[in-house]
Amino acid sequence: MYALVDGNNFYVSCERVFRPSLNDRPVVVLSNNDGCAIARSNEAKALGIKMGEPWFKIRQLEEQAGLVALSANFTLYGDMSDRMMSLAAGLGPTQEIYSIDESFIGLHGVRGELVERAWKIRARINQWIGIPCGIGIAQTKTLAKLANHIAKTVERMPGTYPDELATVCDLSRLGADQLREVMTSTDVGEVWGIGRQISAQLKERGVKSVQDFVDIPCSVVRGTWGVVLERTWRELKGEACIEFADMPAPKKQIACTRSFGQPVTGLNELREAISEFTSRAAEKLRKQRHLAGQVLVFARTSPFRDGPRFSKSVVVPLVRPSADTTELANAAAKGLRSIYAPGFQLAKAGVMLLDLVPGTFVQGELDSGEQTTEQRDRSKLMHAMDRVNDRFGKRTVLLGSSGLSQGVDTWGMRQVRRTPSYTTQWSDVPTVRA
Repeated sequence: MYALVDGNNFYVSCERVFRPSLNDRPVVVLSNNDGCAIARSNEAKALGIKMGEPWFKIRQLEEQAGLVALSANFTLYGDMSDRMMSLAAGLGPTQEIYSIDESFIGLHGVRGELVERAWKIRARINQWIGIPCGIGIAQTKTLAKLANHIAKTVERMPGTYPDELATVCDLSRLGADQLREVMTSTDVGEVWGIGRQISAQLKERGVKSVQDFVDIPCSVVRGTWGVVLERTWRELKGEACIEFADMPAPKKQIACTRSFGQPVTGLNELREAISEFTSRAAEKLRKQRHLAGQVLVFARTSPFRDGPRFSKSVVVPLVRPSADTTELANAAAKGLRSIYAPGFQLAKAGVMLLDLVPGTFVQGELDSGEQTTEQRDRSKLMHAMDRVNDRFGKRTVLLGSSGLSQGVDTWGMRQVRRTPSYTTQWSDVPTVRA
């Protein structure tokens, strides 16, 4: 048995914990540079706002419908996620964190009434950190994901499914007829593993509901869409095919790219941005315990603005694979100088670390002489930087080439609507006055 614990409208819920005045109001959280909606409250969904809708298209709803738009505060969301996941872990002996707001819990060997246990965990999460969540329980991970969707749908739209499936939905408790009725009422596109393209193909064949999909012969599913969708089909039939992932597979490349809050024209400003992006990518590389053999750097103008166009990239190979921020930043700066040209209003730039190898990789040296400053092992220094930044926040310790805080005002993201970091900065901790 599996459970999926999922925070409802997670980014919006995190904001509402510290601003109760947002309750019952339409709220959206905007992407980097306040470009488009990446999270919506139920009230915002009722206004017809779609996921990913550009802000300029819905801006008029601020005055027309009282819409509140906030810049993404990922520091807050990440900390609230850690708190929620630690509480969700009490539901069962094993846990797989699937995303910032979703967590699979293995219920194998758990005794007692599972629904009652799930209700207690949900109440604890709501009371201790203020995040409402839905919990789906079933025999497979795909069914648990479907059960979670049903649980949230019943809460948001009563009458769609039986009321007893609201908030906590255990599909394993349903009889065959009840389960068939629920699957018949659920769109096939809501199944985990069935994307837009496959959903459209299924609907062209008359497969509109989950039950329609389950009724397709296994041989047809495999012959038409392959073994991956067959695995989804088997999971919906109650056959567990997707095991817990104890650790995510290491990435084959690590990137850090950003759109600028305002156009960048100067090489110094661009070098600061590239140095900062390299530092962020290097932190991810060290957490994965890998080394990079090449660094790709790119910069480009916006395709949506008038004026001369620029788009160039270059790959800089390293003498030896490294996870040292200074070595990677030097390579990135070298690549940037080779592609930079004045006179362009650059809108985006980024760094990508390529040719990754495990951190235990050691390359033999032809020269057995003493190491130069650039060749010295700075792994302890890098580890210390990472720990300080993890504890006290990003840019607490940074490369000099990343510039001081005023540089961020030039090339940093535009987030004029961002709320304080309530849980990670002492100066932002809410104060209650009598």
